[in-house]
Amino acid sequence: MFSNYLIGLREGLEASLVVCILIAYLVKTGRRDALKPIWLGVGTAVVIALGFGCALEFGSQELTFEAQEALGGSLSIISVGLVTWMVFWMRRTARHLKAELHGKLDAALALGTGALVATAFLAVGREGLETALFIWTSVHAAGDGTPRPLVGAALGLATAVLLGWLFYRGALRINLAKFFTWTGGMLVVVAAGVLAYGFHDLQEADWLPGLTDQAFDITGAIPPDSWYGTLLKGVFNFQADPTVLQVTVWLLYLVPTLALFLAPVGFASGKGKVKTPDDAPDDQGARPEDRPSRTQQA
Repeated sequence: MFSNYLIGLREGLEASLVVCILIAYLVKTGRRDALKPIWLGVGTAVVIALGFGCALEFGSQELTFEAQEALGGSLSIISVGLVTWMVFWMRRTARHLKAELHGKLDAALALGTGALVATAFLAVGREGLETALFIWTSVHAAGDGTPRPLVGAALGLATAVLLGWLFYRGALRINLAKFFTWTGGMLVVVAAGVLAYGFHDLQEADWLPGLTDQAFDITGAIPPDSWYGTLLKGVFNFQADPTVLQVTVWLLYLVPTLALFLAPVGFASGKGKVKTPDDAPDDQGARPEDRPSRTQQA
């Protein structure tokens, strides 16, 4: 449940910040008439993301066991690739996200209503599709028949919407650079478990060999039906009797990816500060960090 809460919170907060930036810019520039197309694009993106999730869930139930495992394994690998790209992209571009969105919005305003709808749809739709895919693969990997994973994801999204609204109102300020760094690191750990289980699915589908080659078996020490076994499974997709391939894939993904993500350069070192929507330029239109220093002026 916690891993899905984290997914919903992280992805949802990115989408919420995007929406807040777009709305704040329109309000400050006196273009409230453009708010309706923005909300139309956001609503369309949300509906399509929900439809995509339902299609994955109900469509897979009509497949044979081998086909289900092959689909689940393949989508797990794809979702891990998308999430990995997303956390590194946010690490690299978060500092300039606001300026980039403003530029796209200015271009859309010049083109008309359809362009505004498309801008909001594309900005939020990517996050929505990634969230639906990663939550589905995470729930599939956890193998939990209860609604708890979905409840966790829904609570994460609700928290993200609340935080986005508080940011917009100026009632809450946190270090978003550190927030995205730590949640991104935790998502990499979750993604490693999803990736390992995805390869296990492909083994069960008979796409990959080694299903009977166990790396270890500690089910006696950590029973899968115990509270701590369930907790480890739900948070990290931990398996007490993994195959050699699962352990190998887990290590080959987690160690270098986490090391690169937490490397003290650029955004990870705290140089990239994510600004909230109410950050505004000074009277001359320049922000403090954009003005030249005294040395440069000299």
